[in-house]
Amino acid sequence: MPMTDNRQELSTTMFGREVTFSYSETWIGYSLLSLRVVMAWIFFQAGIQKFLDPSWSASGFLQGTTLDPLGMFTMMSGEPIVDALVIYGQLAIGLGLFTGTLVRLASFGGGLMMVLFWLGSLEGGLMAGLPIEHGYVVSSHIVYLLLLFGIGSFGAGRILGIDAWIEDQAWFEDHPWLRYLTG
Repeated sequence: MPMTDNRQELSTTMFGREVTFSYSETWIGYSLLSLRVVMAWIFFQAGIQKFLDPSWSASGFLQGTTLDPLGMFTMMSGEPIVDALVIYGQLAIGLGLFTGTLVRLASFGGGLMMVLFWLGSLEGGLMAGLPIEHGYVVSSHIVYLLLLFGIGSFGAGRILGIDAWIEDQAWFEDHPWLRYLTG
């Protein structure tokens, strides 16, 4: 069976300007599925590594932060619940993305985690130019945040994922708020 390109055109307004471009439905599908699986692996692998290391704790990271809004990171340091939230959060996000289950919820949770990790990795704050390990402002946390935003926005769980099955169920129509979690 030959693969067709299925070209579509999208028209929208971005930053007050009309934008129109054509795209391939086929390649968008492949790229979204690939991004979803890669992000799933990143989260799942990070969670597994932490889970299998009995000495792992978020305390080292939290105590090493130089920018600590309202003492938030210091307060969380050494709390077993924080360690569990990081480990099991990463595992759940990875599994959700991999299986395409509750992808918008997983993307939001992963994005929130990336914002917190990014804040914790800032060295010196605004007056120092927001330096981070490999430059200024943009780190892998920001890249992952934007990828998760795209995955959730497109509803990538509908592409060979369990979210497509969930949204096909009769009971789903009776609960429109579920659309914020699936996709």
